[in-house]
Amino acid sequence: MSRKVVRSSKFRHVFGQAVKADQCYDDIRISQMTWDSLFCSVNPKFVAMIVDASGGGAFIVLPLTKTGRIDMSYPTVCGHTGPVLDIEFCPHNDNIIASGSEDCSVMIWEIPDGGLTTPLTEPVVKLDGHSKRVGILSWHPTAHNVLMSAGCDNVVILWNVARGEEMVRIDSVHTDMIYSACWNNDGSQILTSCKDKTMRVLDPRKGTVLLEKEKPHEGSRPVRAVFVSHGKILTTGFSRMSERQVALWDPKNFKEPLTLQELDTSSGVLLPFFDPDTGVVYLCGKGDSSIRYFEVTDEAPYVHYLSMYSSKESQKGVGYMPKRGLEVNKCEIARFYKLHERKCEPIIMTVPRKSDLFQEDLYPDTIGPEPSVEADEWFQGKDGQPILISLKDGFVATTKAKEFKVHKSLLKTTTTSAGNQQGSSGEVQSLKQEVKDLKAALEELTKRVSELESKH
Repeated sequence: MSRKVVRSSKFRHVFGQAVKADQCYDDIRISQMTWDSLFCSVNPKFVAMIVDASGGGAFIVLPLTKTGRIDMSYPTVCGHTGPVLDIEFCPHNDNIIASGSEDCSVMIWEIPDGGLTTPLTEPVVKLDGHSKRVGILSWHPTAHNVLMSAGCDNVVILWNVARGEEMVRIDSVHTDMIYSACWNNDGSQILTSCKDKTMRVLDPRKGTVLLEKEKPHEGSRPVRAVFVSHGKILTTGFSRMSERQVALWDPKNFKEPLTLQELDTSSGVLLPFFDPDTGVVYLCGKGDSSIRYFEVTDEAPYVHYLSMYSSKESQKGVGYMPKRGLEVNKCEIARFYKLHERKCEPIIMTVPRKSDLFQEDLYPDTIGPEPSVEADEWFQGKDGQPILISLKDGFVATTKAKEFKVHKSLLKTTTTSAGNQQGSSGEVQSLKQEVKDLKAALEELTKRVSELESKH
């Protein structure tokens, strides 16, 4: 009787490889903040990294092609008054990036094509609503200009960025610090993990708890949770003996995990990255020098260990490239941007194939940059499915007109409130006029007060 010893999978031989030294980004002072976020965000145009900054918070945004040594005087985005804790590029416009900071604010920035030439201090929109530092940001996957932020005030806020408005405030659900918050693939649910040892699935518009699981991991160290295929949930955490674990849950039956595997005894929090196209999940530990990857399937034990990329240097943070930014002719299925103390090193995950032709089994249609629903519609209750694109001929960037439209709608708040004039110069003029009017009104009031005083 023949016995099947090894599970067959096209991802069994995936291997990771760091790029050559001249393709790294060198001499960047990565932030020393002890915060468990990625510190890095990438898209097909730019790579952004949180850097050390004196007297405030800053991050650097580089065009992907600007490799090699980065000059100390390279301009940064430096509008925050406290250290930056999290950054994330907008999935629907590669020039827009959000940042959350210890100064309790969220800021939205527009990066010009080709990168910055002077330091950027003025955000397009500033979002104030948190009373403590903002450590988690996540853009809605399908709705245009919807952003989720979570702070150390145990509050999750959903913003309409185009209007600069707080739309939903979830402040009575979490009793302690929020460790992670993410969307499902169409943005109809939010998944959070919290210091109160409870994992919750929330309705984002109502802010109500749909499902919750106490103690997905027994240990007291931080838990991370992400949605994977078919609505299942993958968590990383620690056992009572402080061993790192990975578990898979079916929300239909939260009593027992589908699988719970112990990995090692390192102390770094494991950050999960799930690729819905391949079913592969990558676990990157902060402070680790390795990236483990597993395949999530429908057959027991559900989470199958594939392999591990190891190196000598530990990672301070990591960025994950969207699928549309990969080189499909090289069978690249993932690319990470690993942060060292003084540099950023891209790591390429490849499926070894002999043919140079497009491999359709590796690249099903993937999420594209087009939103399927506008912010106002989404907040009124309309869900939008991701709009998929084919990678067969490589991804082609969206047109200028689209980006300009996004830019204008982002400025909707400031332009309407400043006298319906387009552009920043018009805004400045109208603000000056407002100041003049206020001064005139003030003079009028002081006159009246002095007249009344003289009568009495």
